[in-house]
Amino acid sequence: MGEAYIIDALRTAVGRRGKSLAGVHPLDLAATPLAELVRRNNVDSGEYDEIILGCIDQVGPQAMDIARNAWLAAGLSEHVPGTTVERQCGSGQQAVSYAAQAVMSGSSDLVVAGGVQSMSSIPLSYSNAAAKDFGFPDPYHGSKLWAARYAGEEISQFRGAEMMAQRWGFTREQLEDFAVTSHERALTAQAQGYFDREVLAMDELAVDEGPRTPDRAKMASLAPITDGGLHTAATASQMSDGAAMLLIASEAAVKRYGLKPRARIHHVSARGDDPIMMLSAPIRATKYALERTGLSLQDMDRVEINEAFAAVVLAWEKETGADMSKVNVNGGAIALGHPIGATGARLMTSLLHELERSDSRWGLQTMCEGGGQANVTIIERL
Repeated sequence: MGEAYIIDALRTAVGRRGKSLAGVHPLDLAATPLAELVRRNNVDSGEYDEIILGCIDQVGPQAMDIARNAWLAAGLSEHVPGTTVERQCGSGQQAVSYAAQAVMSGSSDLVVAGGVQSMSSIPLSYSNAAAKDFGFPDPYHGSKLWAARYAGEEISQFRGAEMMAQRWGFTREQLEDFAVTSHERALTAQAQGYFDREVLAMDELAVDEGPRTPDRAKMASLAPITDGGLHTAATASQMSDGAAMLLIASEAAVKRYGLKPRARIHHVSARGDDPIMMLSAPIRATKYALERTGLSLQDMDRVEINEAFAAVVLAWEKETGADMSKVNVNGGAIALGHPIGATGARLMTSLLHELERSDSRWGLQTMCEGGGQANVTIIERL
């Protein structure tokens, strides 16, 4: 099997929902970093095999295969097809996995993978909300087979987060401690310029909009997201807008176009877990990936695990024994934001740049996803 190399990776700054990027059409949000990625790697766009983007809630301005449309909006070759994938919050990471698999198999040589999401344009679960107008309260309504297996179960990320907090015995103070660390790390990274190389400044926004100085008194005053729950808006990921793009190439493409690989994609996989708890799958998926590769978590110099909720990362830490000084070292989605379809590609972009900044070798990325799923990618910096 061939190798899949990461040649380049960049992203927009992440905007808070309803703020600086709210007026940017999702096509333009994706096309701007996409055009820059192609421009600066100096390969004619007609030579690319495909673009694969993650995007959730593919309706309205995000409908009709946004990957293909973003490519065209960027002014690139009409001969290149696009595919839009949806694996809930892991959509952008899955796009990278598909690109890597296409290159490893020999069916493609040059693929752009990434993700885009405008949560200002299309609110979270818009599709479900729209379905209610037609008498369908949720995606499972009317399915006898689903009801036979999960009758009476509430399917909700918020319920899942509380189930995890209860199962692993976290307190609200522990969750808030984690959120404070996320913001502090993100603010430090911004002050040190750690994100500068990975972020393509747009007229509307040049730096991530989410990080702010933690206020413990304000955190303590927030009402729980669910009645009697522990998580609040302060200990959950922020709803956001953003896009991220990576260039994945085969060894043949590297030689043909004179490209310089920055990392090798060593492993891609995904696993499922309890769909009711929903958010625990990174534990199983991480263990599976390490078993498959013969590597250990101690081998990993940096880890990015999506901070959908504080309890997700804390439970993963408890089960894996991770060294948290290597995990989300520049903050995570609680501080930086979570443009759901793009976050998987944003995390990979940040992981690559952090490995380079810290002169490190191995990086692992994982994230929880709706339906009780998780992706894992392991990369080796070259």
